Amino acid sequence: MNPLDFTGRTILVVGGSSGIGNGIAQAFRAHGGTVHVWGTRAAAADYSAAEGSDLTGLHYARVDAADTAAVEGWQPPFATLDVLVLSQGIVIYDRGEYANAGFARVIDVNLNSVMACALKFEKMLKASRGALITVSSTAAFHSTRGNPAYNASKAGVVGLTRTLGDAWSRSGVRVNGIAPGLVDTKLTKVTTGNPQRLEASLKGIPLGRLGTPQDMAGVALFLASPLSAYVVGQTIPVDGGLIL
Repeated sequence: MNPLDFTGRTILVVGGSSGIGNGIAQAFRAHGGTVHVWGTRAAAADYSAAEGSDLTGLHYARVDAADTAAVEGWQPPFATLDVLVLSQGIVIYDRGEYANAGFARVIDVNLNSVMACALKFEKMLKASRGALITVSSTAAFHSTRGNPAYNASKAGVVGLTRTLGDAWSRSGVRVNGIAPGLVDTKLTKVTTGNPQRLEASLKGIPLGRLGTPQDMAGVALFLASPLSAYVVGQTIPVDGGLIL
């Protein structure tokens, strides 16, 4: 039996319309899963490959994860859920997170919505003895001077992953997380699109390259599979050695 065969399994990737979440969603689809994704645009057609989006074969729904009422009121088109991946996230540059409104917005999207989504699907995950996978950031483990809300939110997700892992494992739900390093997505264009910043960043990565959504997807598959059956509450840095 192939432990990475997700045939007959239902997966929901919040934030699966682009970037890391999209790479994870497509990886589960490639391994046989029926994959649903949430995004904030009206329809799947509103996303493009140029933005790092490939919604081929995925079931798309427009849900703003930061809108708790919308999350609570959403009616799933599936009867069971085996894997929930929470990959939503934003960042505000140019010191926007040093304003109360900017700080609150980032916390709402990156942290509060993670708990809201986890609670929304708690019963379904317990019924299937499924897996919950959070996507935080290596920013949780060091200072990010220009982005206090991003840093605090991602550190919060690591703590939440640890605590939910402890609390929900007694019901058969394994909660773990991924902490990506510098991954080439639209969220990191401020660095990857600037040759000087990119060169400086690559010097700090032992593997000498940017991460890809596919690099993150491999770890997500592992965390959702029987291969990680004894892993609970952990957040795995997937960063090419960046924080060593």
